Amino acid sequence: MQRGVHDRGGSPTDAPIDRTEHELADWELLTDALVRALDRRDLVNVDELRRGIESMPRGEYERASYYERWLYSVETILTEKGVLARGELDARLGA
Repeated sequence: MQRGVHDRGGSPTDAPIDRTEHELADWELLTDALVRALDRRDLVNVDELRRGIESMPRGEYERASYYERWLYSVETILTEKGVLARGELDARLGA
């Protein structure tokens, strides 16, 4: 059985665990608020958010921070549901 990129249990590593606390950046706080608002409106729930994160391509998952994974998932889910058109966010952000 092949593990998903998110399944880290039992994976060998010599890397130390970073247990330092840090202040969240404004965009991270806004991402958290966005997900909560979408949940209250029944547009995205925690199970969908998790599925979206777990569906990320390995390379993108590895490079992304915690809240970048949330944003990827939200965009994926809202696109699947037809709330966003494919590429709409990139077009609006000029990316």
